[in-house]
Amino acid sequence: MRRFRNNSIGIDQGEMVLFSDFEHDGEMWTGTGPRHIRSFVHFREAFLTPPVVHVSLSMWDMSNMANSRADVQAAEIKKEGCAIVFRTWGDSKVARVRVAWMAIGELFEPDDWRID
Repeated sequence: MRRFRNNSIGIDQGEMVLFSDFEHDGEMWTGTGPRHIRSFVHFREAFLTPPVVHVSLSMWDMSNMANSRADVQAAEIKKEGCAIVFRTWGDSKVARVRVAWMAIGELFEPDDWRID
């Protein structure tokens, strides 16, 4: 469990299309075996400490001719942003993916001391 130590809690959220490979016969759509894509999200405002980040698929378009395999997660979580990583493997054919993300964490207060 993450316990916050101040009353200034911020929530930032958004959505992003990670890829749309069916339009140009990209690797997620035509490839096989392990494949991944990583995209960086910049938070609108830096948090005091690295926030808790939740990521979910908000749209996925997969071939019905193969198994549907997907793994999506936040990685490299920092105060200013994080990477969102999507992975698939085997014979899965992924045409496109959109993800939704939410970051929750402590914010700076005007009276906070900042020592950089």
